[in-house]
Amino acid sequence: MRGLHLTADLSGCDPAAPWMTFPDALAVLCRTAVAASGLTGVAELFHRFDPADAQSGITGVILLAESHLAVHTWPELGGVTLDVYVCNYGADNSAKAEALMSALLATFQPTKVKRKALQRGQAA
Repeated sequence: MRGLHLTADLSGCDPAAPWMTFPDALAVLCRTAVAASGLTGVAELFHRFDPADAQSGITGVILLAESHLAVHTWPELGGVTLDVYVCNYGADNSAKAEALMSALLATFQPTKVKRKALQRGQAA
């Protein structure tokens, strides 16, 4: 049950960036970052809360064979939250989780980031 759980709260993101309000753009961004990090996406869902509202945000999740990626955008605030969790059963996926987080941070280009890392579970 050992794993690494990374979170990041971003502010100062460009609210006009397509991945802030268009689910398809966010999905492509996340799929590309997952693949580049060496993790394995197995299912996904991206939901825009009120498509009629130009500033409506998105909740997106990619289920990973290794665990999950969750992204929440608040374009009206220029904010994004990121959640990357990987299990380290059978292999240490920590570097892949860090690579995924770094790729997303590089794309969202926040002016401020609050990051946390939590070691989950315990040694056998």
